[in-house]
Amino acid sequence: MSTRRVYDAGKHGLTGDGVTNDQPALAALVDRLGDAYRKDGCPRVIWVPAGDYLVQDEATVWRSGVSLVGASMHATRFLLANPGARGKPTPLMWFTTAQHGAGQDNYLADCTFAGFEVDGSGMELDEYDPLAKGLGLQYVLRGRFRDLWVHDTPATGFGCDFLQDCVVDAVLAERCGRSDTGEQPGGAGIGIGIGGWGSTERVTVTACTARGNGTNGIFVELQRQMWPPPRGVRITACHVEDNRFGISDWGADGLVVTGCTMIGNHEAGFDISAKGTSGMAGRGGMVVNCIIDGNLRDGVGIGNTPGPYMISGSRISANGRYGYWQHPFGQGYEGPAVDLVLDGNSIRDNGLDGIRVDAAVDHSAFTRNRIRNNGRRTEPETAGGGAGVSYGDLVLTDETADWRPDGHRGKRLTVGREVAVVLFNTGTTLGLAPHRPGAGTAWRHGRPAEGTTYRLPGSPRRRPGITLDAPVGVLDLDGNRIWDDQEEPSQSHAAWTTERAFGAIERAQKQGEGEDGDD
Repeated sequence: MSTRRVYDAGKHGLTGDGVTNDQPALAALVDRLGDAYRKDGCPRVIWVPAGDYLVQDEATVWRSGVSLVGASMHATRFLLANPGARGKPTPLMWFTTAQHGAGQDNYLADCTFAGFEVDGSGMELDEYDPLAKGLGLQYVLRGRFRDLWVHDTPATGFGCDFLQDCVVDAVLAERCGRSDTGEQPGGAGIGIGIGGWGSTERVTVTACTARGNGTNGIFVELQRQMWPPPRGVRITACHVEDNRFGISDWGADGLVVTGCTMIGNHEAGFDISAKGTSGMAGRGGMVVNCIIDGNLRDGVGIGNTPGPYMISGSRISANGRYGYWQHPFGQGYEGPAVDLVLDGNSIRDNGLDGIRVDAAVDHSAFTRNRIRNNGRRTEPETAGGGAGVSYGDLVLTDETADWRPDGHRGKRLTVGREVAVVLFNTGTTLGLAPHRPGAGTAWRHGRPAEGTTYRLPGSPRRRPGITLDAPVGVLDLDGNRIWDDQEEPSQSHAAWTTERAFGAIERAQKQGEGEDGDD
């Protein structure tokens, strides 16, 4: 081809036999093609046929104008390992500020990465290192990442920062962050650092799936506090499941999240907080037309943001604690969140309150939401053991029990030294969550013996549709419908207002703006 050349990796020293270390040959080819691009400006493609390509002990420093394209995410496999450099991170590729001087004047341009698998299960560390990624690139311009499968890396799977005019499409990230306890930096399926290009970073993450990752399924994170939170980031049509957090906004301005499914995550389906490296929460964004269901704690958790933010047209259901939680994490911005909008959502069947406000808000609106059958966690404290009590990897069965369905939703089950979280329950069976993202069992130390005694705590007396338990300024509560149509209602109140909330519900009702449902 006159303007774009393709190089068969098999004809340039890579074997794909799963035994030979193919990293030196890959690095040499990348350098050769990168030099050629620098001379003539013509991008090159490394075509990697089906095979198992061992990448051992060293990461390849990537170059502008060099693309890596495999036969498919199941056919072309890169196996990461570090037997000769135990404890040293060995991503497939990297180009970073700290190691290689990446920046606005020294970036990667015109690269496509498509159609291959990155298996990080062979990378072993003496201690957690956030550089132990699958892909670790910074300052990428006009990049394309598509049809990639990254899994079992010690740190983040797809960990690329400062992506300008880039698309991340159909990336599958599973069980990444396997060495992360959930408190260290990184450890996500797809993690994108933002802010390096200035006030606008144009990147779209679309049709991606993130399952069983140590911290976030997908998150964006402002990297330095002095940088302006950038606009231009979009996350569309993605699926996040069994991560600590599903999708997180840790510092963007105007993040757009649309048409995503966030289910079975351990902390929250969608999260805004100041937990990122910059201590800055997201603001100005919107979550629209999403399914946020069955997360262990909260459906949506928002904290330490100055606002604004909008959650609209979404189903927020069957979460273990609150459907929507406005919270203070004690770090970052401490003032009231202004101009929050929670509009037109279906908020139902959550374990406790449908909407709970535990941090100050002002000039906000909770409008036109349908809030019903929340407070499902109704069962009293209980214990059992002996005959009829049995345990599976993700279940407890007590044949003598007669529990209300989902009456223990979100509770912490104690069995000896084991603690597990209840996802759901039938009359005699508790469905349990994995003890950490990506695990196949609820038990950290092994399945309990048959008949072992278990305990479940009681349930709070108040489980309203809406609870306000924080200073509230101007709050529009117009057009919500709050009701419970079960034979035995579980939602204890339509709304509950504490003294801290300054009587906002009462004022709204006097103005004709209160809820119109049943108590």
